Amino acid sequence: MKILILGAGQVGGTLAHHLVNEASAGFDITLVDRDEARLRELRTRLDIQTVLGWASHPNVLRRAGAEDADMLLAVTGSDEVNMMACQVSYSMFRTPMKIARVRKAAYVNEKSLFADEHMPVDVFINPEQVVTDHVRLLLEHPGAQLVLDFAEGKVQLVAVRAYAGSPLVGQELRYLRRQLPNVNTRVAAIFRRGKPILLTGATKIEADDEVFFIAAAGHINAVMAELRHTERAYRRVVIAGGGNIGERLARAIEPYFNVKLIEFDRERCKRLATTLNSTVVLQGSATNQDPLQDAVDDCDVFCALTNEDDINIISSLMARRFGARRVMALINKPAYMDMVQGGDIDIAISPQQSTTSSLLTHVRRGDVARVHSLRRGAAEAMEAVARGDEKSSKIVGRQVKAVKLPKGVTIGAIVRGKRVLVAYEGVVVQPEDHLILFLTDKKYVADVERLFAVGFSFF
Repeated sequence: MKILILGAGQVGGTLAHHLVNEASAGFDITLVDRDEARLRELRTRLDIQTVLGWASHPNVLRRAGAEDADMLLAVTGSDEVNMMACQVSYSMFRTPMKIARVRKAAYVNEKSLFADEHMPVDVFINPEQVVTDHVRLLLEHPGAQLVLDFAEGKVQLVAVRAYAGSPLVGQELRYLRRQLPNVNTRVAAIFRRGKPILLTGATKIEADDEVFFIAAAGHINAVMAELRHTERAYRRVVIAGGGNIGERLARAIEPYFNVKLIEFDRERCKRLATTLNSTVVLQGSATNQDPLQDAVDDCDVFCALTNEDDINIISSLMARRFGARRVMALINKPAYMDMVQGGDIDIAISPQQSTTSSLLTHVRRGDVARVHSLRRGAAEAMEAVARGDEKSSKIVGRQVKAVKLPKGVTIGAIVRGKRVLVAYEGVVVQPEDHLILFLTDKKYVADVERLFAVGFSFF
């Protein structure tokens, strides 16, 4: 597959890194950007082609090979350049799949704009909305390190840190079914001291294990209670930063939480105060000790969502010192992620990682409905659709235990219509089933894709 990536920033560079590392997939990647130094740096690390120039110009796209490209991913920092690049690619080169990063609400809210007869963007990705949804799910499940939706919210993958003294610590995995007989759940992976371990029914959960489990959405909190001390629901949330993400999050959660929002810019504060309903808007710096201490007094969760990593980190550390029960920070620089998470900052949120996951969904071969990139790209969770019949498919008509999965790949759940089936060995895969898979090593992505490929006998 030949893929053009327009924009060599954090998102474009991260996506190129992900795709190049999937050597068995055979991606032919060309990266376009105006920053010659950035292209040179990426070219020395990755096996890619680069083209210097303005991403929406026809001559630049032609030099990049748009005439025979299978997919165009426009992820520059400009909505207008991204949309125009899709228009040019459609009008001049008939590129089959065109994906654009579009951030401004003025465009995003006009759904009818995106069609071949108007603006030929097949898929648009809104990073702010992706991050907002990510934080909202974390707020709904106190104590979770990660919450991901699959099958339109019917199933969720959750990561939690197992605590000493919790009911399942020291117990074998087979005990989970006896402990929660009426709960649809399955442990998909366990990372111990940063590395995945082989799972069997006799595997025992240890304190400080990072446990990934899959469950029907309504059963998540019941499983979490078995892995850690029960935490009371969040009620008071403080958001630092009234930019696009902070405003979106406040609007999404203010019907369910008591929300305070701290924003430095006075004019933006005035606008937020009139457009938000019940959120209390405070004007000031998130790193100013006195107003921050007043804001986070008796706060359940502090979310640092400004555009500056330094401010997010410092304000989060101060909020923790002032008594915030849980602290989350938006971190743009990948080098900061591992450095800050797990200490005084409970969760570091990477907008690049979230956006990359959304893009990977459309890059995957086969019928893949959703992809989430995990652990800085080393692991992956995938929702794939079973097509074909027993003759044309490697999985349809087979029991889960008979499906030949690559090493480190587990089927966590099957969604069949409105039903959620935890993928125990006796479940038989049927056509149109949505399978939720966990890959502890993403180098096996291509092998999983081949499992879901349909043979010619089906057509």
